[in-house]
Amino acid sequence: MPTHLLGIRHHGPGSARSVLKALEVIEPDILLLEGPPEAEPVLATVGHADLQPPVALLLYVPDAPKRSVFYPFARFSPEWQALLFANSRQIPVRLIDLPQSHQLATESTGATETKEAEETAEAAGSGGSDEPVETDASEGDVDAEPEVAPASIRRDPMAWVAEAAGYTDSERFWEHLVEMRSSDAQEDGETESVPPIFAAVQELMTALRADLPAEERGVSPEQQLLEVRREAWMRQSIRAAQKEGYQRIAVVCGAWHVPALAEAVPAKRDAELLKGLPKVKLTATWAPWTYNRLSMQSGYGAGIESPGYYDQLWSHPQDVASHWMGSSARLLREEDLDASPASLIEAVRLAETLAALRELSKPGLIELMEAIRTVLCGGSETALALIGRRLVVGEVLGRVPDDTPMPPMQRDLQKEQKRLRLPAEATERALDLDLRKSVDLDRSRLLHRLALMGIDWGREDRSFGKSLTSTFHERWKIAWKPELVVNVIEAGMWGNTVLTAASAHAIAVAEATRELPALTALIERTLLAELPDAVKVMMVRLEALAGLTSDVQHLMAALPPLASIVRYGNVRGTDTTLVNHVVEGLVTRACVGLPAACSSLNDEAAGKMYLHLLKMNDALLLLEQEDQIATWHEAVARVADLAGVHGLVAGRCCRLLLDQYVLNAEEVGNRIGFALSQATSPQDAATWVEGFLRGSGLMLLHTDALWQILDGWVAGLSDENFALLLPVVRRTFSTFPTGERRQMGERAKQAERGAQHAEVDDAIDAERGDITLPTLAMLLGIPFEAGLPL
Repeated sequence: MPTHLLGIRHHGPGSARSVLKALEVIEPDILLLEGPPEAEPVLATVGHADLQPPVALLLYVPDAPKRSVFYPFARFSPEWQALLFANSRQIPVRLIDLPQSHQLATESTGATETKEAEETAEAAGSGGSDEPVETDASEGDVDAEPEVAPASIRRDPMAWVAEAAGYTDSERFWEHLVEMRSSDAQEDGETESVPPIFAAVQELMTALRADLPAEERGVSPEQQLLEVRREAWMRQSIRAAQKEGYQRIAVVCGAWHVPALAEAVPAKRDAELLKGLPKVKLTATWAPWTYNRLSMQSGYGAGIESPGYYDQLWSHPQDVASHWMGSSARLLREEDLDASPASLIEAVRLAETLAALRELSKPGLIELMEAIRTVLCGGSETALALIGRRLVVGEVLGRVPDDTPMPPMQRDLQKEQKRLRLPAEATERALDLDLRKSVDLDRSRLLHRLALMGIDWGREDRSFGKSLTSTFHERWKIAWKPELVVNVIEAGMWGNTVLTAASAHAIAVAEATRELPALTALIERTLLAELPDAVKVMMVRLEALAGLTSDVQHLMAALPPLASIVRYGNVRGTDTTLVNHVVEGLVTRACVGLPAACSSLNDEAAGKMYLHLLKMNDALLLLEQEDQIATWHEAVARVADLAGVHGLVAGRCCRLLLDQYVLNAEEVGNRIGFALSQATSPQDAATWVEGFLRGSGLMLLHTDALWQILDGWVAGLSDENFALLLPVVRRTFSTFPTGERRQMGERAKQAERGAQHAEVDDAIDAERGDITLPTLAMLLGIPFEAGLPL
């Protein structure tokens, strides 16, 4: 019997249905699938109850896991259904694509094969490597930038066929031609023979490969060479099966390859193409996959636009419209949107009417979505986008068995996920962790440890404030992405468990860190991850680096993370004794060097110093150490009195001293008057005012003396100087809240009209004040002294 070539599109439900019909007719004694031969040892688990698609074959170089490829499968993928068919009947299966051990080794050689690629592709008469229907199932290096599929006919031969058939979209053309075919074999007359769709597809692909050579589709010589070698390997694999005596051979491969596999090519020629290929060692395993990652919008080259829709098309081929509308209505109701049974019936009828008008046998996705937009969504694109994300693409994450071969750290991570009841899910969800609970604290540690190693399963939600200082809560948003498996495997080089790997990785990063602020930030993250062994090493490194650091700004930037650790370490049960003496040394050295560091600054440097002053001041207030705060105030006072200091810095120093009651209002008024005197240039005066007032205008509103000083200074400016300083003044006032700016405008407007401000009666009415005392005592929880007037 002849070898049966079944050309399919990867992830096509119609193709999968036709493949199953063909296999039932052929009853093959061996099944050959397009796929990496290195993965054959793990194929026996297909059909296992715990191996639930979408999943992907993952092949990676053990010593360099970033060099990896994924071969994804959905339950409606033809290859997946063929594997289920073969395993259920104990039919041997072979994967016949060019081994990835050669492909990854060849990719690492870079551009050295360009000339060979041009010559070999020309000699072989290749049609190119960009399969228009099936596309390459290999995901490639997960770090590579996703390629945007070209839309032109020159690069997509199926677009030419679709246009000739009256379609504007090759995706819709293939969907109606193949994927929406009826599942009723008797209706198609395909009970006694292989479905004729395969012969039709082969004829179509043969014509396309002949009429549209690779150069017209923009295929590079390297891609041409790769395709030629892949197809040569497939032919060699078919020949090997024939020589072994198999009589009924079924080959399931991408439709684009079928003409090349059917061609009578001498075995010697194929052997020459494959001679001397480089090779690397690979490891194969299963990894969970998602429908979102399977979709074209994710950048995956062999993706499909609508995996969620194809899933329903596979499950309900005869009545997909009704089930699709029901799923859409259920989703809308979950979002508190109306979707009545009557509107569902109307939407189904509208979709069927659209299909009839377009001469289609049944409504496709376009007709269904147009009906939903009109009837269920009332024309709302927002509601339609929700259906597109949740149903058309889908939010499904596959599952792999616990006994799947995997590195020790990956297995440890799975154990931790089970122990903490924190399963990997494709849908993003929020976590509000109460760090007083042991389970939540362990969850926080796990997420922080993974984040330290670049495994971004979760990200902290800082919209509620910094987690370390927000009482006993941390807020996270977590969502599992398939490519994180590669990051986990790569992180396994640091240890066999998440704890040991995170600790070793943190130590390595600390030893390579040369800047003090970066090291203190790393220490903070390490403490959050609860890695005591790493912290001890880091503290030694911190002391050594702090002793060598003379840059005052680096010392100031290093303090806030350490201050947070000292102040709030008790929330997480963290031992902060190792940090305290380092903080004391940083504060002393920063205060001693502050005056010199603030002299002779330009505008850019002054802006940076301004931010460092704010952060260090906040850090010291957080620590609440009186001796350190006193040392800081002395240093700030010296800067405020120092001649030649940039106005932005001097003004902010004066404001800090006023806010901490080191200076009283009268002293500050004198300093402001001096800063705005005739002896000071208008530009320096403006920057001083900006430093003093930036961020808050309440003092200006509630201090008449300050208002009068500033008002007199602005009024005394010449027209030329006013125009010059206007941007600075506007920048300062733009930092004030809207309400404060409105009050200032009203006050200035009254002054312009010559309005007399009402005298404020500062006399205190003791009797009226006494009335509030019982209520205040009750609110404060203190006893109220009897006998006071009520």
